[in-house]
Amino acid sequence: MAEYILETKNLGISFGGLKAAQNVNISIEKGEIYGLIGPNGAGKTTIFNLLTGVYKPTTGTFCLNGEELVGLSEQAINRKGIARTFQNIRLFNNMSVIRNVMVGLHNNPEFKCTPFESMFRLGRHFASEKAMRERAKEILRIFDLEEERNNLACNLPYGKQRKLEIARALATSPKLLLLDEPAAGMNPNETAELMDTVRLIRDKFDVTVLLIEHDLKFVVGLCNRVTVLNFGTVLAQETVTEALNNPAVIEAYIGK
Repeated sequence: MAEYILETKNLGISFGGLKAAQNVNISIEKGEIYGLIGPNGAGKTTIFNLLTGVYKPTTGTFCLNGEELVGLSEQAINRKGIARTFQNIRLFNNMSVIRNVMVGLHNNPEFKCTPFESMFRLGRHFASEKAMRERAKEILRIFDLEEERNNLACNLPYGKQRKLEIARALATSPKLLLLDEPAAGMNPNETAELMDTVRLIRDKFDVTVLLIEHDLKFVVGLCNRVTVLNFGTVLAQETVTEALNNPAVIEAYIGK
């Protein structure tokens, strides 16, 4: 029997009279790299916003490892084990590369300090800071960013900024990582490197990945199963090969 890390049940949201998503049922197995695809405006990012607490669903629910998370704040959902990236890169541009990753590590209990320890710069504060820096370097090494660690995030080329955002999300120790168009704007070499990195994240960190992507070659290269959305509803749920040969899916992407 499959072990599902994420299950959504009739998940939906309406804005006034507009049903942005409705009756979305997705079950993702632990360790999968799963695709959420569909044409522009299909509701894909809306689903990510529901899963991360940006929006509260008006119908349905979702569970991580069997625990219902509806109604929790963004921070609480992140602490439960869901992290994400965004279509438009959101880095702390005027902070160093390593500091961007260390921000994510503050979510980890092993690096916690009391306000008293931090305010008075006690030994625990410096030990925690040193441990966080070493952990951040380990994560940056996976993304080939360790040599850039002291550079400002804004000075990285676009492809490396994409990688840094994923590294920061990974630093929060997620069980489920949501990647919103991670290959957008990347050249073919960067895209191929990113595919390898996503597989490494899944295997090395035991992280399940749910991704939105318009580059279907990227989806085919990484995902076995996909959910196809169109106008906020599920159009198909099948293997990538089946979906890309499904007449209804083809029509949704390119028309009759």
